[in-house]
Amino acid sequence: MYTSQQSPPRASVDTRVNSRPEHVDFSALLDPSLLQAARYIYRTYYEVHPDQVQRPLGVALDRFTHRGKLIFAGKPILLPQECFVPVNQIETDLY
Repeated sequence: MYTSQQSPPRASVDTRVNSRPEHVDFSALLDPSLLQAARYIYRTYYEVHPDQVQRPLGVALDRFTHRGKLIFAGKPILLPQECFVPVNQIETDLY
C-alpha cells in the first residue's frame, strides 16, 4: 500500500551579501608568513614599476604556495585556497 508523506517545510536561507560586515580585522586571521609573502609581492611590484601611480587594493595570495597577484579594482573573487591581504595591512609595518 502506497501512502504519500508530506515533506516538512524547508527553512529559507538568506543569501544576501549585504548582511555581512564590511570591515574585517585581518590582522588576527593572517599567518605571518602570508603577510610576509604579500609584502614581498607588493614591494617587488613597486621596485619593477616605480612610475606606477595606481594604488592596489591588496594582494590575492595562495595560502599554500604563497604565490599571489595584486588586485587593483573591484572586490576580488578568490579561489578556496586563496586569501586577500588588504594594502593597508601590508603598508602598516613597511614604513
